[in-house]
Amino acid sequence: MITEVLRFGKGAELPVDPAITSPDTPPWELSQALHDAVRDVQQDRDESTFLWVKMAHPSRREMDLVEKLFDLPVLQVEDALNPRQRPKIESEGECAFVVLKELRYTDETSAVETGQVAVFLGPGYVVSVRTGDATPSSSRARLRAAQELTRYGPMSVLYAISDTVVDGYLDIVQHLSDDLVDLEDQVFRMTASDSAGDVYNLKRENLEVKRAISPLLAEARVLVAEQHPDVPTELAPYFRDVGDHVLRASDIVESNDQLLMTMLMAATSQQDLQQNKDMRKISAWAAIIAVPTAIAGIYGMNFDDMPELHSSFGYPLVLLVMATICVFLYRQFKKSGWL
Repeated sequence: MITEVLRFGKGAELPVDPAITSPDTPPWELSQALHDAVRDVQQDRDESTFLWVKMAHPSRREMDLVEKLFDLPVLQVEDALNPRQRPKIESEGECAFVVLKELRYTDETSAVETGQVAVFLGPGYVVSVRTGDATPSSSRARLRAAQELTRYGPMSVLYAISDTVVDGYLDIVQHLSDDLVDLEDQVFRMTASDSAGDVYNLKRENLEVKRAISPLLAEARVLVAEQHPDVPTELAPYFRDVGDHVLRASDIVESNDQLLMTMLMAATSQQDLQQNKDMRKISAWAAIIAVPTAIAGIYGMNFDDMPELHSSFGYPLVLLVMATICVFLYRQFKKSGWL
């Protein structure tokens, strides 16, 4: 649905007709209200005056209305509605299309949830489309804190959204780094039997973050160098900060990934070592038990030509021999570390 429609101009932020964001508004009233809002912006003829249409899980009818109203490219609209779209930045003339992944860390499960925000920019308008359940801090609050940036037009909204999303990346990788430290202690204490599974799960969450960041690295390097052709000179330092945060998050993700791979190998080796220890114990006890079993098997054949069968000391003597051999084997296996 359309969650909010804001009009910016000369540093002011004003909500537009609340009927636009009401779920009970009939389609024709919604269409007329949006047309009136766009007309008012176009009549202002001020570059700092623009409309921000915020949408979350929009219906097809609402998306079609916005598509026709702002003449959005059909393929980009399909990408905006696809929650599995790869992060990207596309620009052509005065229009741009940006897809970013929103991430949220869940403390209860130590899992990373992924959402998506797609942003359309053009002369006098910004359309943001959110899908998924990840909800970082409000980009509107970020823009309100730097109200003077709105005089540079729709690009200021893109900065607020991207800065909010990217700051979320830094929070996520910090949480994963803390989990990694705890898991590292667990793995190298050699006390956890399922440490390899825990390492794999954390590696999978780290990969989720990597998928969100990796496609943005090329653009981030351009932003850090303040050489992006579509970014106004006045906003270049702000976007440089965004690019720097992307690169920092990427470095941490790569470092975590390498350490997790090393830990996974170590945990797997520990499991193999533990299995070898278990097999040695089983083999040692099998060898010890084999002695009385073999002797008892021989005497169980009931031959008459065995002198000790008719001796009163034969039975305790055989038991003593069994016990002596078993104790000797036990001490030897214990000494060699098999038991």
